[in-house]
Amino acid sequence: MIKDFRHVGLIVTDMDVSLKFYRDLLGLKVKSLVDEEAEFLDNMLGYENVKIKVAKLHAGNSLVELIESKSFGNKKERNFFTIGASHFALTVDNLQKTYEYLLENNVEFTAPPQLTPVDYGPEQVKVTFCKDPDGTPIELVEVIK
Repeated sequence: MIKDFRHVGLIVTDMDVSLKFYRDLLGLKVKSLVDEEAEFLDNMLGYENVKIKVAKLHAGNSLVELIESKSFGNKKERNFFTIGASHFALTVDNLQKTYEYLLENNVEFTAPPQLTPVDYGPEQVKVTFCKDPDGTPIELVEVIK
């Protein structure tokens, strides 16, 4: 039935600010950036007069889709335990270097990188969480070989 993971979609408050984070700081590559409005969107989403700006960015073999609403408010407070997706994870080559670079660029973290216990999962990893400009938690993971 399921062939692959396609993308994660994130509602953002300011596309320019989010692109600076995801494209410029994290290094994701922009595949497309378009303004969208059509009856198709209204029908698919169940709203009228939907107007959005959508950026699709490569993250390895998957995509991160940033969506800025032009027709609706889009800022609701949520936290890690709000029902629905709580975060998404990105694999990095060197977590310590990534952590230091993002800290230098004023990215907020929950904790410094930590090594998981050996028996914690199928592989041992270094891990930490940062937040994007809208506060969306992003797990950064380095697989330890």
